[in-house]
Amino acid sequence: MSPRPAGPTLASFRAGYPFALDGFQLRAAQALEAGNGVLVAAPTGAGKTVVGEFAVFLALAEGRKCFYTTPIKALSNQKYADLVARHGAHQVGLLTGDNTVNGEAPIVVMTTEVLRNMLYASSPTLGGLGYVVMDEVHYLSDRTRGAVWEEVIINLPESVLLVCLSATVSNAEEFGDWLVAVRGHTSVVVEERRPVPLWQHVMVGDRLHDLFVHGADADRATVNPELVTVAAEAAREHEAGGYRSARGARRPRRRYLPSRPEVIDRLEHEGLLPGIVFVFSRVGADAAVTSCRRAGLRLTTPEQRQEIRARVLDRCAELADEDLDVLGYYEWLDGLERGIAAHHAGLLPTFKETVEDLFSRGLVRVVFATETLALGINMPARSVVLERLVKWNGQAHAALTPGEYTQLTGRAGRRGIDVEGHAVVLWHDGLDPRAVAGLASTRTYPLRSSFRPSYNMTVNLVAAMGRPRARELLESSFAQFQADRAVVGIARQLRRDEDILAGYLEAMTCHLGEFTEYAALRRALRAREADVSRTGSAQRRSTATASLDRLRRGDVILVPAGRRSGLAVILDADLPPAGRRHGGSGPRPRVLTADRQVRRLSILDFPEPVNALGHLTVPTAFNPRSAQARRDLAARLVELRPSLPAAVGRPARSGHPRRSGARDQDGR
Repeated sequence: MSPRPAGPTLASFRAGYPFALDGFQLRAAQALEAGNGVLVAAPTGAGKTVVGEFAVFLALAEGRKCFYTTPIKALSNQKYADLVARHGAHQVGLLTGDNTVNGEAPIVVMTTEVLRNMLYASSPTLGGLGYVVMDEVHYLSDRTRGAVWEEVIINLPESVLLVCLSATVSNAEEFGDWLVAVRGHTSVVVEERRPVPLWQHVMVGDRLHDLFVHGADADRATVNPELVTVAAEAAREHEAGGYRSARGARRPRRRYLPSRPEVIDRLEHEGLLPGIVFVFSRVGADAAVTSCRRAGLRLTTPEQRQEIRARVLDRCAELADEDLDVLGYYEWLDGLERGIAAHHAGLLPTFKETVEDLFSRGLVRVVFATETLALGINMPARSVVLERLVKWNGQAHAALTPGEYTQLTGRAGRRGIDVEGHAVVLWHDGLDPRAVAGLASTRTYPLRSSFRPSYNMTVNLVAAMGRPRARELLESSFAQFQADRAVVGIARQLRRDEDILAGYLEAMTCHLGEFTEYAALRRALRAREADVSRTGSAQRRSTATASLDRLRRGDVILVPAGRRSGLAVILDADLPPAGRRHGGSGPRPRVLTADRQVRRLSILDFPEPVNALGHLTVPTAFNPRSAQARRDLAARLVELRPSLPAAVGRPARSGHPRRSGARDQDGR
């Protein structure tokens, strides 16, 4: 279906771009121009932010305000710079908690938490607000911060149009239905096609293997058998101890695990730079740059090095000379001049912005980054490398989800520059190519609410709106919406089951009598039989337990069955009952059997009550560890057998009959 003609505002907006808008961008912009909120779900790098920029354009055209919210400060800073370049510094402000620039401007870029706090405080800055862009709105599933996005969506005035920009999620329609419920009419625009095809690879040693046999569109592709063979060989070497020790650490053979300089050298050789290497650790990202510098890696020309130095000097001119050593400036500059840099939240803002600028200009060729770089920062590359498939989630090291994998690798492939992007997973111990293929080919990323009303949230809501309104807002969350839908599904299944049962009842009509009454009697009979059985078992167990408690040191008993069956004499009955109990399992007397074995018995050995059949005097100094003492007492027990009742006046039986010549505990 071809998009309808653009309105005058959209036509003017399109004229300011050197490229034609894609179909999904046009559909979303047209819905926004028609006065509807929009949810845009599209792959990373597809151009979702164009829709957000159109909301900014509409606000300026209508004389209203637009807030552009992002999940992280780095993305806010970058978006602020982009909008200043397009609309001028006097039209754009920035509020991130760290920076406050022109906060009353018609266009203000901010983190989502800042907007949430403004809503709770009823800030006068909200006056005249017409549009709110929520970039990376799928972040609401984040377990630690996701609730903030829902709080903003619920609390925004009804007059504000919402523009939600999300990575591809499989339940975009469900999320859109919730937005309709809490915000009014919202158009859902879904785009699943990547603008630049993505090829998947695994690097083993210095060799780059395709992950799939049949290229990038790998939904049904076969995993490369070469990789399966490599994984099997590595597993065999691991089991055979094919590891070498270095400073006490165990490391896989070097032919499998590439070093960081080797990785970059191979990417350069294959023409896959510029690239982003995700390390998931600030310390690891800095260490990666250091290792590349020490290896003498250089990816820039003399002319590029001169330009890099000039731009760095310009950007860092305000830093005091005495601070440069402390900040690691000279090592950082040396890495930049080699075309290598780290990017993470621990960098000085000036350093981080400089890295982003140099990378976007093609002067920095490799960035070792933490995952914050994947959250919408405009630093696309030709290739993306994942060192591992495990990251710290704030509580523990957890495997990447398919959604996280797609978000990270989505940076690969620069629209309008590259004809294809490349995702590379580095070989590491335990890597399963099939698991990587599962991450790369999964297309189901459900958006799940992480909304959990906290004490502070509830207090703020009650203070700002009163209890009835606060309750209403809490019940409007996406979490509640999803829970209610689940209840609806369960209720629907219950109705279907009830209909099926009604059909069974109708089919059970019989001239011989009422079948349901007969079935009820059978159920009652089975329940009674089970109850009687349980009661009888409990009584027998109680009686047997009481009989064991009555036994005393020297009592001769008959163990009725099992491995320990036969005559035995009690050794430790002089202990109080509690001393013979273990974890509430009942009395556990220690005995000596007729075949000289010292054993600990339990209630399980006595399905019926046990009585003393006779008595032997057990010496006070009896030592059960002494083979001689055991032989003497066992001999007396055997001698006592003829005087016992006839039922036990026969050789003792054992679950393990003794063979001729079998050794006793003492080895004799």
